[in-house]
Amino acid sequence: MPVTVTTRIAAKPEAVWDLVADVTRMGQWSPETTRCHWLTEPAGVREGARFTGANAYRGRRWRTECTVVVADRGREFSFDVVGAGFLAVARWTYTFRPVDDGCEVTETYTDRRGLALKLFGIATLGIADRDAHNHRTMTETLNRLRIAAEAQGGAA
Repeated sequence: MPVTVTTRIAAKPEAVWDLVADVTRMGQWSPETTRCHWLTEPAGVREGARFTGANAYRGRRWRTECTVVVADRGREFSFDVVGAGFLAVARWTYTFRPVDDGCEVTETYTDRRGLALKLFGIATLGIADRDAHNHRTMTETLNRLRIAAEAQGGAA
């Protein structure tokens, strides 16, 4: 089952989408992703664009390669993550729904790893319950995103 976290943000869906879809800023929101950069030229968000993610947890570091699968401004931003260049890891999806005072943002993590990769992840990262871990980090990510979006004044 996917892991999903939702929060309300007092900003327009397009303004919040712009923050999330600028993957070079992901290190500002995520407690696990330290930075991302575009691989596809010209750099920028669009379906099919690729980027790398640098991640860290408890002194361990790893890189992932990601491909944008949905880039629908103000509605959805989704990307697939692979490890070692070919191993399916996850799909991350952010959806944006307008509400009276701004928008509702939902972050969804869908684990796409096979059993061997899950066991490898437990052994190398020390995260026995990836779903619970991601729920915590996703809650923190959306809270940081909310603070930034509301401070930027992207009010609805």
